[in-house]
Amino acid sequence: MGGSDAAPAARDDAQVVVVVGSPVDGPPAPSASDPPLAASAPASTPPAPEEAEAKRELSAAAPAESLVVEGKQVEAAAAAAQAMAVTVVRDVEAGPEASTSGVADEKPSWFTPKRLLVMFCIINMLNYVDRGVIASNGVNGSRGSCSGGTCSSGSGIQGDFNLSNFEDGVLSSAFMVGLLVASPIFASLAKIHNPFRLIGVGLLVWTIATAGCGCAFDFWSITVCRMLVGVGEASFISLAAPFIDDNAPAAQKTAWLAMFYMCIPTGIALGYVYGGLVGGHLHWRAAFWGESILMLPFVILGFVIKPLELKGFTHNKKTKEYGQMLSPELQDETRLVHQRLLSLTFLDTTSY
Repeated sequence: MGGSDAAPAARDDAQVVVVVGSPVDGPPAPSASDPPLAASAPASTPPAPEEAEAKRELSAAAPAESLVVEGKQVEAAAAAAQAMAVTVVRDVEAGPEASTSGVADEKPSWFTPKRLLVMFCIINMLNYVDRGVIASNGVNGSRGSCSGGTCSSGSGIQGDFNLSNFEDGVLSSAFMVGLLVASPIFASLAKIHNPFRLIGVGLLVWTIATAGCGCAFDFWSITVCRMLVGVGEASFISLAAPFIDDNAPAAQKTAWLAMFYMCIPTGIALGYVYGGLVGGHLHWRAAFWGESILMLPFVILGFVIKPLELKGFTHNKKTKEYGQMLSPELQDETRLVHQRLLSLTFLDTTSY
């Protein structure tokens, strides 16, 4: 009896040791003390046909699902690019003040508002010095006259070209023709070209025209030069005030514009004095050449220094930064690739 009780206990202990220490991959090796039922354990059954079919369907559907995910990612990227393009276009139209793309409008290193004001005031004054010069006695002069059999040669422009009163009046007001014609043209060009560069172009025309006045040889040649003076003046008159309004301190805009426009009567008064002195001591032609020399440094600055931008005018700066994104050819190509990918995704999905 005692021996029969000990045998099962030993067998139980052996079973515990075998289970704990057996490898995971397979069943434990049968022992001699195990009952015959343990040795006749059923072998592993092969997978059912339904399970194999389900696994095959899952493995076949995986590429289609990945294509669908890629298609959705491309569609989301295309939508994001389109939204960014709309934002950039809005920035271009609204200007740097309303920019939503985070691109700040950087000022040139030379720029300070006071420097801009001083430069524009000097240029404005030189423009109106020319108005006073053409009307001064030293430049305009007087016609030759004969009295009592004695004739005197005239002086200035009237004396050299023997102008009538009507021709003298036309000469003094000829600049208005160029000014009235060119002002709306420069204002329109400011939408597609930098206004600061347009001012430089206008000052170049003004400088050449005033030098041409000093080289004129008859009434018509000096009249044409006076018209071109108006053309050059138009770019500055139509575009300078907005620059001052943009860059002046908010509390001093009125004072700065007053200083700018105060140069008009000051320049005309100085022109009378300058024309009288130069015309009396040198020659009336030297007065025009002096004006050209005084304006030449500002012409050079207008083309050399980094230009300013008017508020609301970016001149496709952001469009150039995002040029590839906004390119119609690239947009069409991206749209075509996107459509092909979606069609391939649909075909791959329906084929399984």
